[in-house]
Amino acid sequence: MPSGRLYLVPSWISEGAPVAHALPASVLERIRALDAFVVEDARSARRFLAACGHPKPLREIDFAELNEHTPAGVVPGLLAPALGGRDLGLLSEAGLPAVADPGGALVAAAHARGVAVVPLVGPSSIMLALMASGLEGQRFRFLGYLPADSASRRVAIATVELVSARHGETQIFIETPYRNDVLLADLLAACRPATRLAVAAELTAPGEWIRMDRVEGWKARPSAAIGKRPAIFLLQA
Repeated sequence: MPSGRLYLVPSWISEGAPVAHALPASVLERIRALDAFVVEDARSARRFLAACGHPKPLREIDFAELNEHTPAGVVPGLLAPALGGRDLGLLSEAGLPAVADPGGALVAAAHARGVAVVPLVGPSSIMLALMASGLEGQRFRFLGYLPADSASRRVAIATVELVSARHGETQIFIETPYRNDVLLADLLAACRPATRLAVAAELTAPGEWIRMDRVEGWKARPSAAIGKRPAIFLLQA
């Protein structure tokens, strides 16, 4: 029996924003045609599919979860629908699956088992922030999270700034929303005055906010607190 395909399904970045603003009509059509998904969280996936106008009752859609707690040995078994001939969707919590997302393990398993992988077009907060930052877009590096401890974080920031200067790269990182403001404070304390720093918060949402300035400009004209909003931080020395 020929296998189904694994569709990499983009999700909204800001839950509650109209999905038609984030996803092309052809992608929405594909989402509505799928009835088996591997998702990071089943509850939020159901809300997203409902917002997409999925024609099937949600109780008739098959959901399997893949997140940071999923044992590696379980991942290949999640491909069972595709290996049985059904098309399968991989759905992230936000943005693109397998980018800063645990879904990459399923994509690797699909390649290993000869399941065709089909990426669908959608938003990436990392790319949107880079586009809007005015920083180097030819050479950039996504670092994920910096250390949670403030002292260690400032050491890491100094290293990131040095690497940016040495290679002419934009350095991109994220933070748990409740630590956004302490991260910004550490960036302003640890970076040199001429280093350029951008912050993009609540991308694609009504409250979207983006600012880029040199560190000295941030200090001279402080912004209101970022607060617990999803945010991307970008630095170029």
